Amino acid sequence: MNAVVGSHDLLLVTLDTLRFDVAEELAAAGRIPNLVRHLPGGVWEKRHAPGSFTYASHHAIFAGFLPTPAAPGPHPRLFAARFAGSESTAERTFVHDTPDILSGLAGVGYRTVCVGGVGFFNRRPPLGSVLPGMFQESHWEPGFGVASPTSFEDQVACAERVVAELPQDQKLFLFVNVSALHQPNWFHMPGADAGAGDSRATHAAALEYVDRHIGRLFTAASSRRRCFAIVCSDHGTAYGDDGYTGHRLGHEAVWTVPYAHFFLDPGATR
Repeated sequence: MNAVVGSHDLLLVTLDTLRFDVAEELAAAGRIPNLVRHLPGGVWEKRHAPGSFTYASHHAIFAGFLPTPAAPGPHPRLFAARFAGSESTAERTFVHDTPDILSGLAGVGYRTVCVGGVGFFNRRPPLGSVLPGMFQESHWEPGFGVASPTSFEDQVACAERVVAELPQDQKLFLFVNVSALHQPNWFHMPGADAGAGDSRATHAAALEYVDRHIGRLFTAASSRRRCFAIVCSDHGTAYGDDGYTGHRLGHEAVWTVPYAHFFLDPGATR
């Protein structure tokens, strides 16, 4: 990351609430081709979330604690605040002297931009201002939220405007919190209605919806120079698994998440 930071634009996408098993199944079945074409080896990496719900997980992610590989470690991290005794800070880790990635990257010349999704990014109550307040620039509107059937399309359009308005020489760290997977998501399945509610199947339909539009985001993020992208879930969610529903709980469906990082070359996603 020491060679990447300063020479590349950076993109972090959290597919909020996405379960690993659903992501894995859809990738294997060819149902998310636009994501799969960028996944190393065409598969998601299985990792453990740093938190069981959005607020906790993103605090950890922004401090450099991305989802951890689901295998014995220690596992070197991409980013880390300088911290004595850290076993996951390695020679190739980008180390900064600030408490979070965002201020660390801003300190070396990056413009940090948040395109929010779920309520913890909506800036309405004080709690909804904590995470977006860590960025130099943040965007949220009701159309980006969990109740909108076109949330991701609207988020991508915002990201495209952000990139288009930046000076060519300005390095960018772009963060997008994708709300479409989060409940309610029944409206992403053709023929479904609110009475039937959300299910593992509607969760999968929401991921297919995201896949149809994510190529535009990748194109925008890599339109000015090579881009290093991280795409992952912040936590999963339960749909009746062992009697559990939702997240902020200690179930395998919540703690196990998909992860990938890869490079995007200019023009490669068009």
